[in-house]
Amino acid sequence: MHESLTVIAHIRAKPGQESRVRQVLQGLVSATRAEAGCINYDLHQSQTDPALFVFYENWTSEAHLDAHSKSPHIQSFRKVAGEILAGPVEITKWQVVI
Repeated sequence: MHESLTVIAHIRAKPGQESRVRQVLQGLVSATRAEAGCINYDLHQSQTDPALFVFYENWTSEAHLDAHSKSPHIQSFRKVAGEILAGPVEITKWQVVI
């Protein structure tokens, strides 16, 4: 049995780039959801701070997450991230306790 892995990725848009960041992040969803090992890949935007986005992701294994990080759509995202993000994506990994 595989132990699933939860990832929470915090993303902050540069001032004035909120709409572009939202568009770019939305563009990652379909391709990622089609990847092997992706259980869910859900994009959220803060209700109180429109510059703050969160991906809530669940993967069947660390290997699938590693493959995701090397995927063409994530590589393309990394190329534009410096122009539109206020800083690096903050990624934390979680496991279900109960």
